[in-house]
Amino acid sequence: MARHREKGWRGKWVAAVLGVSALAAVTSLWTAQADTLSGPAPHPSASATHAAKKPEKVAIDIAHASDKGPRGVNITIDDGPDPTWTPQVLAVLKEYGVKATFCMVGTQAQAYPDLVKQVVADGHRLCDHTISHDTAMDHKSEAYQAKEILDAERMITKASGGVHPQYYRAPGGAFTPYSRNLAASHGMRPLGWNVDTKDFEHPGVAAIVATVKSELPNGPTILFHDAGGDRAETLAALREVLPWLKQQGYAFGFPVR
Repeated sequence: MARHREKGWRGKWVAAVLGVSALAAVTSLWTAQADTLSGPAPHPSASATHAAKKPEKVAIDIAHASDKGPRGVNITIDDGPDPTWTPQVLAVLKEYGVKATFCMVGTQAQAYPDLVKQVVADGHRLCDHTISHDTAMDHKSEAYQAKEILDAERMITKASGGVHPQYYRAPGGAFTPYSRNLAASHGMRPLGWNVDTKDFEHPGVAAIVATVKSELPNGPTILFHDAGGDRAETLAALREVLPWLKQQGYAFGFPVR
């Protein structure tokens, strides 16, 4: 996996015993009336309880393999959501019947919650890609790493309506043992890649497609982007790559967890 660079009150009792008794009687009456009018406190719904439950810890090693086995490929989309490009990427994926993993920047998810919900509604998976996309975060303090990862997790989960990210991808591959263990303890499998299309560099559609074909023997997880600039080349390349992968007998899956 090569590294790339992107972007009180208190009260006083003064009443005599009879006064206190009278006050207690009145309070009891008020309480009974309130219970009659409002009824018992509602129990939390099943969905709310489920959403609040902390995900179980997953493996801490960096995932590359596909859950579809040796002939599986994982399409991963980084840095969004973006109001211009994410809907178009979703449309292409839907056209070819492909499910992908969207590695989202927390502030982007917070800004565009409807897009996060659409990604989930279309059957794709979510991945935590930090809040500031700091490709040098492996040289920063553990407190800094924790804030980057956990703040993004909260932002993405809230934006999605309660769906937790299933993976964590460090910007530029800047993983550390600490960040991998922290993510895994929150149910997010560290996620790498095998094929870096470098589409963020705008190398041309042909170059992106050629990179996929030549680097696919390295492993099944392919990296694209839906934000961080003009993604027209990415869209055009996906329209070539997705049918080609199908023709080669590959099945589209998700990274193992």
